[in-house]
Amino acid sequence: MKCPICKKPVETGDADFPFCSERCRLIDLGNWSAEKYVISTPLRPVGEEQDPQPLPPSSTEDDD
Repeated sequence: MKCPICKKPVETGDADFPFCSERCRLIDLGNWSAEKYVISTPLRPVGEEQDPQPLPPSSTEDDD
């Protein structure tokens, strides 16, 4: 895996994982606090159920 800030290789067992160093960790924290990162809209709107109920079958009767 690569450090998201400087792209140096990082091992999963490293103390600053997923960053390569405390410096990169602090740069990332600064980016969040400066609002350089944003979280996009949620996958599901708040209040939506996990398994939505299926829609009832639509009636397509012909009047012929």
